[in-house]
Amino acid sequence: MIEVTNAKVAVAKEKLKEDRIRQKSYADKHRRSLEFQPCEHVFLKVSAARRVRRFGIKGKLSPHFIAPFEILDRVGEVSYRLALPPQLSHVHIVFHVSLLRGYKYHPLLGTIGA
Repeated sequence: MIEVTNAKVAVAKEKLKEDRIRQKSYADKHRRSLEFQPCEHVFLKVSAARRVRRFGIKGKLSPHFIAPFEILDRVGEVSYRLALPPQLSHVHIVFHVSLLRGYKYHPLLGTIGA
């Protein structure tokens, strides 16, 4: 009886492992990998809680991303060090890639968020 139960548990674990792999493959199809190079420029995402306290921007119509900053270097696999202006000296200069958005400049259209 114990062997039968152990066999059923092993089968259940194997099915769960297969399902986990399948779900991961579905999720990975919708993810995009973002990688930036040093000297590129990116927009910095400002969350609602940080708008008032850290960046001095408040109000209903405040921007969700703030002006392009140069990437100094990559720190780890998913974070980047940015060159921030002196007005933001109180903000930590290393940001996760999820808080960054690509910056492109088109001479006719001006600034475009990528």
